[in-house]
Amino acid sequence: MNALLTVTGLTVRLPLDGEPRKVLSDVSLGIGHGEAVGLVGESGSGKSMTARSIARLLPQGAQVEGEIGYAGTDVRALRGQGLRDFRSKVSMVFQDPRAHINPVRTIGDFLTEALRVNRRVSRRVADGQAVRALEEVGVADSRRRLRQFPHELSGGLLQRVMIASALLTEPRLLLADEPTTALDVTTQAEVMAILDELRRERGLALLFITHDLELAAAVCDRTMVMYAGRIMESRASALLHERPLHPYTAALTAARPSVLRRVHRLTTVPGRPVSAFEAPGGCPFAGRCAHVEDRCRERRPDLRPLAGGEVACVRAEELHQEPAVTRD
Repeated sequence: MNALLTVTGLTVRLPLDGEPRKVLSDVSLGIGHGEAVGLVGESGSGKSMTARSIARLLPQGAQVEGEIGYAGTDVRALRGQGLRDFRSKVSMVFQDPRAHINPVRTIGDFLTEALRVNRRVSRRVADGQAVRALEEVGVADSRRRLRQFPHELSGGLLQRVMIASALLTEPRLLLADEPTTALDVTTQAEVMAILDELRRERGLALLFITHDLELAAAVCDRTMVMYAGRIMESRASALLHERPLHPYTAALTAARPSVLRRVHRLTTVPGRPVSAFEAPGGCPFAGRCAHVEDRCRERRPDLRPLAGGEVACVRAEELHQEPAVTRD
């Protein structure tokens, strides 16, 4: 794979109660030019922290180890103008637009600020580009929208504004952190259709963070599953969706509701998810796994190749064996 983004051995610690606590542990991944990669897992698994680490948006006091490379550039070494240029090529769409758009400034101010400050374009030119960006993401009457304030727009329109803002700098990589979670189902579908269409038209690479395995399968070429700050499985989305390698992925798959079957109670994953700093020795999922053995607790499994993907499970081969064929 000709990688646009490479992350190797990323480990992040954040200060908590006066001491550094690990939130990401040895995360390695790659995203190719124009490739869409999904990042799936329960809350607290480290998905958003991975995206923020890539975008250099970690809070003060964060301790970072490992390497982050973008188009051959060492992202961790960037400073000043170099970092600003990087952030114009790697844009982020956040989960809740109301928390990331200044409520006392107009939509036009929000959309054009980066163009006017970093690219030194006039307000008139910046407004024209903002109008075209809003039209691309399906916002009608775009010039009037520039004069409005965030509270005058619905959640769906605000998320479209957030996507338009991310695309205005003509990025090559889009980090989408659960961009549809705060929206109703119909609006979710509309926003995802717009995002996917624009990505394909522009040849953008995408890191798509979501809780929804089916949505990741529909949108992404590959899906990675995270647990306790680690990548547990990485595989082509269709294969992972149909026949997962890791017991954690299989448990998430079994917990999905389906219109094809009627059940009185949805299947759940027993126990609670743990953060990286809470994870015990050995496999971090061992305490919740239906297939756990003593050897699972002895050492932490590495991510290794299997069946066209990668998996961090010492029992993956035997659990992945094809069922025996019976003959009459």
